[in-house]
Amino acid sequence: MTAKQITPFLKPALEIGPIVVFFAAYVLLKDKIFDIGGTEYEGFILVTAGFIPLMLISTALLWKLTGHLSPMQIVTAVLIVVFGGLSVWLNDERFFKMKPTLIYLLFGAALGIGLLRGESWLRKVMEGVMPLQHEGWMILTRRVCAFFFGLALLNEVIWRNFPTETWVYFKTFGLTAAIFAFFMTQGGLFKKYGIEKE
Repeated sequence: MTAKQITPFLKPALEIGPIVVFFAAYVLLKDKIFDIGGTEYEGFILVTAGFIPLMLISTALLWKLTGHLSPMQIVTAVLIVVFGGLSVWLNDERFFKMKPTLIYLLFGAALGIGLLRGESWLRKVMEGVMPLQHEGWMILTRRVCAFFFGLALLNEVIWRNFPTETWVYFKTFGLTAAIFAFFMTQGGLFKKYGIEKE
């Protein structure tokens, strides 16, 4: 199915908006404790509980407006429900912090399997955005695969060794900046292997 065209700023707003709301809510509630049904919950857990439906609503709106969801968007939504739900249910923030690790490991592994088969599964997702020659796709896929594994390792180091606040800042700004910086450094590859549209 071909994705429907929507306002250019609406798609990134729906993708990034929930993360911005999560960060803002965390900053407001991070030092507070809430007694619900005789159980004490830190602000982080309550913010996580609110983030789950917000992310699902945002994903549903994306699907309704575009008629399409990428595999990454679907898997991310599922992992947010599962690991966010476990964090809330067990009152343990560690599960939600593990989520980025699993997301990056899953997609790194998927790209790696494609590479072993001589295919670029990244091409299937991004070809409409960046038309490249086959060799360019293979090189970019190897780099993105390694990058995903690196992000998974970095997330593990941060959440296991630093306070929750550090992890929230890393998740909100660090990962986004890292992904942006990574693709900015691929300019030479895009220039060398890019296919100009007629």
